[in-house]
Amino acid sequence: MALLTRRTLLKASAVAGAYASGMAFLPRLTSALAAADPLKLEAYRRSAEIDGKAATEGVMSYRLGGDDTADALPPVLRARRGKPFAARFDNRLDEPSTVHWHGLRIDNAVDGVPFLTQPYVYPGDGFDYAFTPPDAGTFWYHPHCNTLEQIGRGLAGMFIVEDPDDPVFDAEVALNLRDWRLGGNSQFIEQFKARDAAKTGTFGTVRTANWQIEPSYDAPAGGLVRLRILVSDVTRIYNLKMVGAEALIAAIDGQPVPRPILLDMAVVAPGQRLDLVVRMPETEGETAALEDIRPSTPKVVARLRSVGPSLKRSLGDVAPLAPNAPVEADLSDATPVPLVLSATAEEAAKDSICGSLGYSFWAINKVPYPGDSSDPMAPLVEMKLGKTYLFNLENVTPHAHPIHIHGMNFKVISSSRGPVSPLVSDTYLVLPDEKVQLAVVADNPGDWVLHCHIIEHQKTGMTSYVRVV
Repeated sequence: MALLTRRTLLKASAVAGAYASGMAFLPRLTSALAAADPLKLEAYRRSAEIDGKAATEGVMSYRLGGDDTADALPPVLRARRGKPFAARFDNRLDEPSTVHWHGLRIDNAVDGVPFLTQPYVYPGDGFDYAFTPPDAGTFWYHPHCNTLEQIGRGLAGMFIVEDPDDPVFDAEVALNLRDWRLGGNSQFIEQFKARDAAKTGTFGTVRTANWQIEPSYDAPAGGLVRLRILVSDVTRIYNLKMVGAEALIAAIDGQPVPRPILLDMAVVAPGQRLDLVVRMPETEGETAALEDIRPSTPKVVARLRSVGPSLKRSLGDVAPLAPNAPVEADLSDATPVPLVLSATAEEAAKDSICGSLGYSFWAINKVPYPGDSSDPMAPLVEMKLGKTYLFNLENVTPHAHPIHIHGMNFKVISSSRGPVSPLVSDTYLVLPDEKVQLAVVADNPGDWVLHCHIIEHQKTGMTSYVRVV
């Protein structure tokens, strides 16, 4: 999850109160509401201008219903908490793919992991996904086959689950943050370098929000904007702050915080999400900038520009988002599970129809994941339905690892680096040499993948799975 401890620069400032106001507009949001008929979602190749210079060929994206006029950016999909959602996925790529619904606690059969939960979807074939999201929040969807290549070429979209009990904001902006590995001719270069995959991962050369360089979005002056942020990048960890406006943290990784928190700086890693409430500048034409200050030189991610007369809203008007179901961990009867993240030089990766980088650099409990196959390996642990497990996660490497669990959520219990807030998340950023305790309630039967969401680390061994029976 985005780091939230006394160590970090997230300065807590509880804000109480309630308000309601009309939605003024939704700047540049493409969305599709779940209907009685399944949504038709296609993965396909196209060209798109990414670096502002020339069209990049071989981009991968999603579109709805075969729309040849669709924007390059994958659509923001929307559903309602507790309401059925269905999508027919058609693979128009020239290689197998799937769809994983990241952060959603749904049935194992529609989790989108080839061999473990479903067959991969061949080119020209399709797969029916249907589920009822139990949680509201900001989530995302992406492939779990040939992951580095497909996500690296753009195949990642935001999935928003709405709750009618949430506060109503004056505007909403969704930001999909990612790098691209492009050369000077605007075309793709190799997605990774082996020496970097064995360290922090290979960074992109062009940084974008919603597939644009430093885009700007209009919002009502003096209004309150819900800013939904997704880091769909395969490598980059962001240190985000807002310049020119105050903002509150309303949710982390799709989970509402109990009381909104004044933002100073938030660390958001690949796979993670952050919901902010931004109080726009008073005067028309003024701008606020979302900046990434990691590692040293600040980089503008996106801007918000005030338009119209001031609505004179106050951050003190912001009520907490409607909570999701809590993780009711029984620590008095929890079963400990040791999980050690380490480097490895054992067992070279095997070829797979879902892609292999050809290396094993990383491991969980000294075992590198062999790759996608019909018999991958034994599960890390067999968990009994309804019982609580305490993951004693130890990172013995000099690099950070955002660890993501499918189908369930973590609850943070403790860290060797200092006090932590008992937040709930599907992704936890484990810092170098950190030891952390994460409680997991085995409330969803099936085989669930556990992996680092720096995709080169995932594809070179830092992947495994747990079994809930």
